[in-house]
Amino acid sequence: MNVLLVNWQDLENPQAGGAEIHLFEIFTRLAGAGHRVRLVCSGWKGAPPTARIGGIDVLRTGRRNSFALRGRGAVRRAIERERPDILVEDINKLPLFLAGSTDLPFCAVVPHLFGETAFQEAPWPMAATVWLAERPLPRAYRRARFHAISESTRDDLVARGVAPERIRVIHPGVDSAHFSPSPAEPRAAEPRFLYVGRLKRYKGIGLAVRALALARRERPDLRLDIAGTGDHRPELERLTAELEQGSAVTFHGFVSEARKVSLLRGAWANLLCSPKEGWGITVVEAAACGTPSIASDSPGLRDSVRHMETGYLVPHGDVKALAARMLELAGDTALVARLGAAARRFAERLTWERSAAETERHLLDITTGSA
Repeated sequence: MNVLLVNWQDLENPQAGGAEIHLFEIFTRLAGAGHRVRLVCSGWKGAPPTARIGGIDVLRTGRRNSFALRGRGAVRRAIERERPDILVEDINKLPLFLAGSTDLPFCAVVPHLFGETAFQEAPWPMAATVWLAERPLPRAYRRARFHAISESTRDDLVARGVAPERIRVIHPGVDSAHFSPSPAEPRAAEPRFLYVGRLKRYKGIGLAVRALALARRERPDLRLDIAGTGDHRPELERLTAELEQGSAVTFHGFVSEARKVSLLRGAWANLLCSPKEGWGITVVEAAACGTPSIASDSPGLRDSVRHMETGYLVPHGDVKALAARMLELAGDTALVARLGAAARRFAERLTWERSAAETERHLLDITTGSA
């Protein structure tokens, strides 16, 4: 197949995140299998206009804030230069509404849709723009087939009016050789909990800080590690000080990949308290390290956490329930080990090779009209 991808960023972009990792883990494997893969995306100051990353030819145009205006023209020119067999748009920010601009077989990759959660993070005008841009998706992409990364994303699309037969769920993978338990880095001796990821308001990290403060009334030895950067850090630091938890909460800032794995291995549980995720990549990275998760019972997370098997789901925003589960794990090392072992077995089934093979079958089905 000749595949033309469209995404806002490529893997070398300084602001690349989980969406870019997901896209490149899959499509570098397809490129390695002999498929022709190109990517149209935005650039950044000083970025070369072209690159080759993992066998994918990258064509950059504009920057992050101008790609919505310049991206469609760049895609049109890329099609004119070399007509692909299929056009794939990864909708992880604002959609470019490319499905109606071409007669090519079309696949929309959807990690998740923001919906009203956009208003929890972005300023009102920006959040309203995202919310409004998502409203016409079913109509604007009526000729597309969809690749959803979780059952929750599929259900969101169906609720918005997309026919379920046009959606295929393909779970992301995880590198369970890189993310793995190690005798050299055993679990911490004292109960330590971990959040790792971007420090953004919608991630609900403040809920974890409040739950820690509540749980430490019974177990003063509990600790919370927060790894990552983001504009929410000053607010989290103020909350930590107000709750007098400065001695129990460690802000690590940016951590290397090796340090991230070390923190995941040492934690008694990974915490993720956001109201909505596409999947929850840190959940399965923790699982691969043999660490269970306590997460909000919210879209995406209820797919990547198997309740009472690989961790616990708690009602979103329920600080008391979150604190209770933290105390439960802190008081039972055998339970932590049992959940962690089950989480590891779950993660071992989630390979990127499987994700790539399922994506390849889906794209072939779309191009032949059998999807």
